[in-house]
Amino acid sequence: MSAPRPLTYDSFVELALADPAVVGLVLKGSRAHEGMITEHSDHDLYVVLADGATTDLTRFQGHRTAGLDLVVIPLTGFRAAGMPGFERYALARAQVVLDRLDGGIAAILAAKALPDADEAYRDARGWLDAYANSLYRSLKNARDGHGLAARLDAADSVRFLLELLFALDRRPRPYNRYLEWELARRPLPGWDTGPLLDAVDRVARTGDAVLQRRLFTRVESAARQAGHGAVLDAWGADLDLMR
Repeated sequence: MSAPRPLTYDSFVELALADPAVVGLVLKGSRAHEGMITEHSDHDLYVVLADGATTDLTRFQGHRTAGLDLVVIPLTGFRAAGMPGFERYALARAQVVLDRLDGGIAAILAAKALPDADEAYRDARGWLDAYANSLYRSLKNARDGHGLAARLDAADSVRFLLELLFALDRRPRPYNRYLEWELARRPLPGWDTGPLLDAVDRVARTGDAVLQRRLFTRVESAARQAGHGAVLDAWGADLDLMR
């Protein structure tokens, strides 16, 4: 008796297309990012089911092999996925393989890619304060001769800085793997991509205090223009060290 054939992406898609309970198939990850596929890339696939539907495909929930990862989820759950959460960027840049909702699946992905104004404003406030906190700690540690602590805080600040810049542009921050890919296609307004990436690389590696202050000068201007001056002013005299 021959062993069962392993489930492949193509064979699963064939099963899903034949099942009326499936209203959407969404491919995320490296295979949804042109030019990012490697020999190690698998297929990360969301299988979206009509709410309340019964299907044998639910047995594949959590299926994971070197070539195929499946998430089988009802439509209501798919709407909520990454809202907020780690999956948001992945879904924001995902590709629609099947949409039986006359564009409804694509519309859900588009909503994940564009936070509403209130959400983006709240997020930016939080990330700005976190960035200022790590920046301040880094510069204070550098001033006091604590080199390792200064560099670690600087590396932390880079994460918060990127979260902030993308929130100011009402976009989910890409995973580190896709940062250059994303910025090559959609630069952040007011920032030259090359110098920005060089700066965050150098800050993360060295904790360069002069460069951190230069970055903060630009961030402070952008944050105040976006209406976040109160977050910065709450730091009082400590702003002098950051500047």
